[in-house]
Amino acid sequence: MLSSTWNFIKRHKRKFIFAGVFVGGVYLLGKYAQRKIQEMQEREAAEYITQARRQFHFESNQRTCNMTVLSMLPTLREAIIHHLNSESITALLKTKPANKLEIWEDLKIISFTRSIVAVYSTCMLVVLLRVQLNIIGGYLYLDNSVTKNGTTPLAPSDVQQQYLSSIQHLLGEGEDTNCCPCLLRVSLKQSLSLQELEQQLTQIRQLVEEGCASSKHKSLSWYMMPDEENTLASQACGLTENDVTTIKLLNETRDMLESPDFTTVLRTCLSRGFIRFLDNMSEFFRPPQGDSNPSSTPDRSVYILSHVSLPLAKIIPIINGQIHSICSEIPSHFVQDLLLIDQVKEFAANVYETFSTPQELQK
Repeated sequence: MLSSTWNFIKRHKRKFIFAGVFVGGVYLLGKYAQRKIQEMQEREAAEYITQARRQFHFESNQRTCNMTVLSMLPTLREAIIHHLNSESITALLKTKPANKLEIWEDLKIISFTRSIVAVYSTCMLVVLLRVQLNIIGGYLYLDNSVTKNGTTPLAPSDVQQQYLSSIQHLLGEGEDTNCCPCLLRVSLKQSLSLQELEQQLTQIRQLVEEGCASSKHKSLSWYMMPDEENTLASQACGLTENDVTTIKLLNETRDMLESPDFTTVLRTCLSRGFIRFLDNMSEFFRPPQGDSNPSSTPDRSVYILSHVSLPLAKIIPIINGQIHSICSEIPSHFVQDLLLIDQVKEFAANVYETFSTPQELQK
């Protein structure tokens, strides 16, 4: 029996060898595939964890942005009130001076100017801090997640402090206090409806923004950051490594502020801000008691917009006080509207994505 078995094996030797090689190959291939699948699963899990950590860091950074905006609004408000002090003019009017009409004209210009400057400055603060804190946030993510091998941090704490202090330009020098010349033509005795007030604001916006678009005027980005030449000139001597890093961050920020995407986001914020500003003003444009027209009008807001008017002398104190609701550290509809704009969120995500991706992956 053993001989017959041996003879059978000898006759089919090649088949047994082929079967052995085939089975062994299948086994090795299976092991190889199993190892590759395991590596792929581990890589996918690592990528998922990295993306989850990155998303968590981004969302945390956006909450920091929101809190920083709210914390800086009182400083912004005080800076605007300091530059456009209508309270001293109001106090002067109470003394019944001989040039009362002239003082009223000054109060008109200052009251409109400081509320309009408040809208512009708050919108700029929201988008500028979104850019700055997401640039810093992206670099901090890389410092904490990628460069743990003893290399120099991309954003040391001293650099962060120096870089973020550039926001003081917006809070001081960046404020334009001469943006309402067209109001000089409007008499104090003239009555304005909400619609006419909106037209006045539109004219002012055109003067400011079209002027900024002209090569003869400063761009809107200038109001948020100083000129590059001034920044470099002031630090031209004895630059430290941190100074060089700070200048790099400022230049990267300036590039962002001068991009078409940033301009679109800022204009979206300004449009939303002025809409909310008019909504706040509409609360004071009430139909006279006993007026039956509004109740019979299908759209009450349309009636108020065009039919209810107030003398400019009565609008001035109302508009003068709007800065306290615009630049309020307590979350108001005005600020919340700006913080929740989708374009702002998308732009912030793009900035963070750009600066939290290792350079070797960007190439």
